[in-house]
Amino acid sequence: MHFLSSVRRVVAVALCALALSVGPASAGAAIVVFAAASLKNALDDAATAFTAETGTDVTLAYAGSSALARQIEAGAPADVFISANVAWMDWLAARERIDPATRRDLLRNRLVLIAAGRGAPHIALEPGATLGARLGDGRIAMALVDAVPAGIYGKAALTALGAWDALAPRVAQADNVRAALALVARGEAPYGIVYATDASAEDGVTVVATFPETSHPPIVYPAAVVAEAADATAAAAFVAYLGSDAARPLFERQGFTVIE
Repeated sequence: MHFLSSVRRVVAVALCALALSVGPASAGAAIVVFAAASLKNALDDAATAFTAETGTDVTLAYAGSSALARQIEAGAPADVFISANVAWMDWLAARERIDPATRRDLLRNRLVLIAAGRGAPHIALEPGATLGARLGDGRIAMALVDAVPAGIYGKAALTALGAWDALAPRVAQADNVRAALALVARGEAPYGIVYATDASAEDGVTVVATFPETSHPPIVYPAAVVAEAADATAAAAFVAYLGSDAARPLFERQGFTVIE
């Protein structure tokens, strides 16, 4: 779709501008965190609490994990990276762009099917289930299915259910999961596939089904300090804080499962 291609270009330019504008973190004063878009609500709260406790300012940049990883690989001035899957963290690790000693798995999530509006009827997601008839003339919104974790998980789930081949031509791909959520919330797509935490943050959609956990790889959010972090000490402290008892309720309130 032409309008989605335009959106991708705008987001890419904006992300580059943000990365260049924030600059390196001053020693002991600030860190820059690149994080998966699905973390926004919970991570905003966690960063605020961390700043109040330590005095370290946190600048947050949200986008699809794939876009953020590529920005870091290209030298964007990030101190911490939090991905929505292990694959993009592994990708950076293979390029020696993260500090492996600081890497930790933080959170888990669930994948859900949402419908526009409130009160939409439940849908049974079973092997061989067909969703095409429910779409009418509309499309199903998903994050980029070959790059962004939510889209990768969604494609895997639909494939496991035997529904991908029929639905693939009708997918409206968005740059990240929050953009896919917005397409459904605005009524531009009747259905979408997002994380359970995204759906809970948006009043304009209804969760009509939860995908079986066996239909896709485990949804795990790893975090790590970037290899060339300007303030590695403060960055490591932030990653440690995200896994602490103080941060746990901030994530659980948004529907994440905290990994012990």
